[in-house]
Amino acid sequence: MASYNRVLLMGNLTRNPEIRYTPSGTAVADLGLAVNESFKNKAGETVEQVCYVDVVVWGRQAETASEYLHKGSPVFVEGRLQLDQWENQQGEKRSKLRVRADRVQFLGSPGKGTEYAAAPADASAPSAPSVPAPTPETADDEDVPF
Repeated sequence: MASYNRVLLMGNLTRNPEIRYTPSGTAVADLGLAVNESFKNKAGETVEQVCYVDVVVWGRQAETASEYLHKGSPVFVEGRLQLDQWENQQGEKRSKLRVRADRVQFLGSPGKGTEYAAAPADASAPSAPSVPAPTPETADDEDVPF
């Protein structure tokens, strides 16, 4: 029997990215993501639910996320579930299910003239070109993509 492990999430960061480096120098960033859902219950009332997800990002994408993302940033995450297991200092077994991101795409527009592009999962792949957001002085009807 074949297995398939793929996760697609869109939400907002719950905290600023926390970056660290492995002894070999590889960047690793931890992201907290809130994914909101709203629906109407049987009584016709709108119900809001939030699912909080821990995401780990590796390599150049981790550095880019740490540099350009912050609490509240909207992102699209594509990756897979990963189960981390360890023993704490008391010898108790612990585990945590989180998403290992293959791709983190920044959504929305950067603030105050900041330029950014989402880094590819593979650092050897070319990155998307950096495109500045239009400012009120430079924006006109031709800048609208539809």
